[in-house]
This record gives sequence, C-alpha cells and structure tokens, in this order.
Amino acid sequence: MSRGKKAAPPNSGAERPPKKTPVLDRLEPWEAQAVLRRLLAAHPNLGIEAEQISKSLLGEISLEIVADDVADAIRSLSLDDLNGRAGRHSWGYVEPSEAAWELLEEAVNPFLEDMKRRMGLGLEAETLEVCKGILLGLYSARDEKAHSRRVGARFSRRDRRRHIADLVCRQGQERNRTPRARAASP
Repeated sequence: MSRGKKAAPPNSGAERPPKKTPVLDRLEPWEAQAVLRRLLAAHPNLGIEAEQISKSLLGEISLEIVADDVADAIRSLSLDDLNGRAGRHSWGYVEPSEAAWELLEEAVNPFLEDMKRRMGLGLEAETLEVCKGILLGLYSARDEKAHSRRVGARFSRRDRRRHIADLVCRQGQERNRTPRARAASP
C-alpha cells in the first residue's frame, strides 16, 4: 500500500491506473516510435493529444540544463583530443588552433542542431532558451579554474563570443531564407 491511500475495492467502479508492462519499458527508441505510430494510426483521435504532449515535452527546456550540458561537452575535450587532430598527418598539417575550432564546433553542434529543430517547429521561446543555454555554457566552460588544460582555453573570450554568435546568426539567417534561396545555396 502507498502512504495514506487505500486501494479501491475490486468492483467499486473507481479507476485504477493501468499497469506498466515490462515490454513497453524495455523498448528501444525506434521500437517505441513504431508503437506510437501504430497507436496513432489505429486511434486518429489521439493525434491532437499526442501533438499537445509533444509540444509540452519540447517546452520543458531550461537554459541552465542546456548550459551545463554545453559546458560539460566542452570540458570533456582534452589536450589528447587536440593532439590527435593537430600536427602532421598523411593529408597534411593541421594548425592547433584549427583543430581546436573543429573540436569546439563538434562539441557545440548537437546543441545548435536542437536549436534549429525547435526553430523549424516554430517554438521561438524554446529556441531562445536553447540559444541562451549555449552561450551560457560557453561562458561557463571558459571560467573553469583549470582552463589551461582544456581545449576551450585556447580561444580568447572575444573569439569564442564572436564564433558562437556567427554560428547562431547563420542559423537564424538560414531559417529566414525562402525555400528557393535555400535550394540555390551550396
């Protein structure tokens, strides 16, 4: 028994919560997606409710959580990562600063893609939260005390700000272009 709640008698008419099934709890994401699609196909009236739940779920975004995730992604980069990219390779020489920028972009790119996805769905407030979280995460990673051991420390504050602002602005410009202009661009 749970605290303070009594179980309803067997035939009292009170609704009982549906039992969780171990199969549903153990589905892979693609399997759960297939179940949802089949459920919506069998019960089209659930489509509106599913859409509302989806928007609600996407609305549960916190700039602090995004910032922490961005900072963690950047802080996870090490000098070994940088050394593996920089220097001489069979295809030529890669400057350490170029390798560092590539690593930083790769660390931040999933968050930019999430921001673009929300922007494409018309979720402007949520897009702004992700954007603010990305910027806050970049600043947070910069302020790490042991920053001299991290790849992010190779960038000046102004360079990082300028680079992320350029990335964010490019995302916004891409969204505002017409479909014909997007198709014509490389």
